Amino acid sequence: MSALYLTEQGAVLRRVGERLVVTKDHQVLEDVPIIHVDQVVVMGNIQLTTPVVTLLLQRDVDVVYLSSRGKFRGRLMTTGSKFAQLRHQQLRLMNDEKAVLAIARELVVAKLENQAHLLERLGAQGSAREIRGDGNKARQAATVEVLRGHEGAAGARYFTALRRLIPGEWGFTKRIYHPPTDPVNALLSLGYTLLLKDATAAVQLVGLDPFMGFFHAMDYGRPSLTLDVMEPFRPLVDGLVLGWIAEGKVSPGDFQSARKKDGAVLLNDDARTRYFGTYEQQMEKRALYPPTGERTSFRRCLELQARQLAQVLLEKRGRFEAFRMGT
Repeated sequence: MSALYLTEQGAVLRRVGERLVVTKDHQVLEDVPIIHVDQVVVMGNIQLTTPVVTLLLQRDVDVVYLSSRGKFRGRLMTTGSKFAQLRHQQLRLMNDEKAVLAIARELVVAKLENQAHLLERLGAQGSAREIRGDGNKARQAATVEVLRGHEGAAGARYFTALRRLIPGEWGFTKRIYHPPTDPVNALLSLGYTLLLKDATAAVQLVGLDPFMGFFHAMDYGRPSLTLDVMEPFRPLVDGLVLGWIAEGKVSPGDFQSARKKDGAVLLNDDARTRYFGTYEQQMEKRALYPPTGERTSFRRCLELQARQLAQVLLEKRGRFEAFRMGT
């Protein structure tokens, strides 16, 4: 998938024939043939004209809206009514505690195995063993509530291990979700937001309801299933962030204070553009998707995981198998 990121505040996206043209103050910033674009990411105060919206809908181009700080707002989409049977099965399965636990457990165990795999690559063998031990406990969890407890304990252990791998001048002491108050948390949060928009695209492409999940509790406005699907892929973002820091592609000077009242920080415009490029490169890297034996991009692996889940719901497949890295 080729994503077009729109970040210049006050810019306008227009249709010129079969091309997407970004302008500001009568100056052309980008000019791209629509056949080269599968997704448009709109950040902040950027306008889309009616003709270009019509074209994007006709061509099934995913349009994602983020705030200027990278918070997910929503997306432009056509009707999803053709997936009524699948969504009925999804809702039905929500009442089957055994089935819900099996799917949730598989997602969490895969996530912990992927975290351990990343830590092993980074030389943190002891922490990796501990995370694998947490995975074994999660595999035996008798309820989703117990499973969440094991996942939470493993998460605290995991980010403690990451803290030891990050130089002290970055000020990273623990995972802070909202708002991010140090550069590392800002990088993680932005990366997870980008992963969220890709996971949501995969879930909606397959026809699943993104708000009816198995591991994450349902709540108003929470895309529980999207969060479920993306869990095993989170270490991809973690690896990207640690790689950026280790390779000197980003420095604490690339961040600025967003709000004084809560200490939030975010990337400056130039570094953020480079981050988007690095994220896209990461998601286009090829990996083995074990359930099918297919070697394809990480972004495609997200879709394959959502499709596999749909097959389980429709009883066309007996068991859900989540994505594992390094297999």
